[in-house]
Parts: sequence; structure tokens; C-alpha cells
Amino acid sequence: MSDRPLGGLATGVALVVLATLTGVAAQRMAGGDPVTAAATTTVAATGHTTTVAVMVEDMRFHPQRIAVPAGDRLVIELTNHDRRRHDLVLATGAKTGPIGAGRSARLDAGVIGGTLEGWCSLPGHRQAGMTLTVTTDGPSAAPAATGDAPVPAATTTVDTMADPGPGFRARDAAAPAVPPGRLHEVTLHVRQVELEIAPGVRQTMWTYDGMVPGPTLRGRVGDTFVVTLINDGTVDHGVDFHAGALAPDGPMRPIEPGQRLTYRFTATKAGIWMYHCSTMPMLLHLGNGMYGAVIIDPPGLARADREYVLVQSELYRGGDLAAMRADHPDAMAFNGYAAQYTHHPLTARAGERVRIWVLDAGPNRDTSFHVVGAQFDTVYAEGRYQLRPAEPGGAQVLPLGPAGGGFVETVLPEAGHYPFVSHVMADADRGARGMIEVTGP
Repeated sequence: MSDRPLGGLATGVALVVLATLTGVAAQRMAGGDPVTAAATTTVAATGHTTTVAVMVEDMRFHPQRIAVPAGDRLVIELTNHDRRRHDLVLATGAKTGPIGAGRSARLDAGVIGGTLEGWCSLPGHRQAGMTLTVTTDGPSAAPAATGDAPVPAATTTVDTMADPGPGFRARDAAAPAVPPGRLHEVTLHVRQVELEIAPGVRQTMWTYDGMVPGPTLRGRVGDTFVVTLINDGTVDHGVDFHAGALAPDGPMRPIEPGQRLTYRFTATKAGIWMYHCSTMPMLLHLGNGMYGAVIIDPPGLARADREYVLVQSELYRGGDLAAMRADHPDAMAFNGYAAQYTHHPLTARAGERVRIWVLDAGPNRDTSFHVVGAQFDTVYAEGRYQLRPAEPGGAQVLPLGPAGGGFVETVLPEAGHYPFVSHVMADADRGARGMIEVTGP
């Protein structure tokens, strides 16, 4: 048996942000042992082996197309020059297992008799462009299968009108107090956990500290935050704090399971800021729950009698990135659970000043926050006051795009039940709604 080296690595790279889900779970780190696959089709073996060097860099295989003489056995020598783990899975079932940065693996693809597709199976990487095609440069049999096994359609209907049951506890929406001191040291653990996101609907989510959204942080202009991020998950993750301004190269880099990094920033501007996973494809990580809020109080912020935080987001059953890309959420939520505050209302007393911080975590959809029966006398959006109590006008909504944030204030005049919604009414129907229960003074 002789070897036929096939040389040449393709040049050029591309960075892809949006992607669709591959549906193949990430695997444990593997070494460089060969993996043997059966022949792709019935074709007469030539007795020759074609060996191809393939490089991984910037979410691409180089080269992306390999031509092999029909009947040759193909061996792929895969080297990962990217900063993240990747693997190579072929439609025949042959696979390398995840390969860390700077590592290599050898994949025996078997005798090639037709077109054969390959891809990286880590979440989102395939549709981000990490694909590879093997073809023959001579007579061949019919092409082999090229796709993943279809992902079963979700069968659970999201009924946002259903009662979550007597054991349900709503997320505490009370805004945290400003902590003492000017240095705030925070540890965030990335955890993959199963959560209920709507009545009777449970799914695995990627989270900060086991909750969606992650914990709300708070401080003042000039405060410094030192965040230790620890990845207790199963794939690489990172974090991006919009409340800080600094080069993203180091602190926002993805880290592998078991790793940690330190992210230090000083808050120089006021507002409610988003933080979220910075790992590509970000749409997948955001759509699976990796986001939270940082409140940096405007200087001289007056006291309110009640202060709440509502983070609006979309919910996608099964982490379906195709649905994320199509902007087809299965449900909407404030603070991670569809319509939870219709069953467990926020509370206030008549005549109290209520401040509600709102962050639109997206990842795709706008919000238009409205409290039925109330008028806002204070509106603060994206770092500036748009309305203050001394002014004669009032406001009915706080409109925000994805990653936008602000707060509104109102004095609810009498006892009763005051619904709050996104006035994007399709999203209110999907679960972007709740209730404020007001008792007498």
C-alpha cells in the first residue's frame, strides 16, 4: 500500500457571529488516536491511501473541499490552530472527538466512493461555516448521506396561560441594593442546568450561577468590578460586560470547561447594562440563557419606595438555533419564565413611587414596556433622562431594542391590579406580561 499526500492548506479566514444549531452534543476532550470508519459506498478499493492535512482556524476547515481518487482510503490529519475546541464528524459516523487548541488528531475516513460531508459538531459550529466536503476525482458510486439525523420536533406546547402549580416560586424581581465600598468582587459560575421556563416546559439551559437571567449586579459610577468567571459547563463560554469599556481580546475570550478568568472593569457611565456570553455563535449562547444585568446608578438617583428589575428575553424550546435565526420564539419572558408575574404579582401600596428597571436581553426582539392603568412621570433610557416628574408631560411606554435598558417611575394611584406588558402584543401573548398588585395606603 502506498501513500499519496495531498498538500496545500487554504488561506483566508472568516468570522461568523450568527449560526444554527447542529443538534449534536459536544463530547469530552479526546486525544489524537485514529478513528476507523467503514467504507462510504460499495466501490472497488485501489489499495492506496490518500493523506490530507487539514487545519482548523477561525471557525473554518482549510481546505474545505478534498478531492480523493475513487476507491482510495482517506486519512485526515487534523490540526487545530484556533483558540477553541473543535472536532470533525463525517456523515459515515467517523469522528475525531473534540480537539483542543494546538492539538492534532488523525481520522481514518475509510475507502471513499462518493461525496462525503463533514462538520464540527460542537453547538452551532456547523452552520457557522465549519463544514468539509470530500469528493472523488474519478468514477464513483452514488453519494453518501450528507446530513445530521433530523432533530425531533418539540412536542410540548407552551401554554403561557397555564397555572405553574402550588410549588412554583417566581424569580424575586426586587432590585438589589447598592453594595458598600467602591470595589466589588464577584464570582460567576457557568452551569448547565435543567430549568422550567413555562408551566410544564423544562429544558437544559446555559446559565450564570444556575439562573436565567444571571444575578443582577449593582454599583455606582466610578466603582470597580472584579469578576471571576469559572466554567463549570460542558462547552466553552465567556462573558462580555457592557458596563465596562476595554479591549475584548483577553477578558471576553472563551474559556474551556474547568477553566477560569478574571474580568476587571470600572463603571464610568450610568445605566442598566447587559452582560452576556461572548462565545461564538453568540445567538446560540444568548438564546440558551446566558445574560444578565448590571445597574450603575445615575448620580443623585432619588429613593423609590419599590424598585424592581425586569429582564425581557425570548425562549426557544430545545435551544433551537434555526428558530432563533428565524426570530420565531416559542415564548417570551420577564426574568426567565413566561408570564410568571401574572401568577405571582409584584406588589406595591397606593401612593408609593415605583421604579422599574427594564433590560431587553433579546436576542432579537424589541420591547415596548407599558403598565396598564399607569402613566410614567420619569423615563430614563440608555444613559439619559427623557422625562422627569417636574415636567408637565407623561409617558406610556419605555421602548427598547435588544441590549437596551432604562427605567421608568410611576405612582400608582389606588388599590387594584395593574398589568404590565411588552406592548408588542404578540410578545405579550407569548408571555411578556405580568401584574402589579396594589393594596390600599
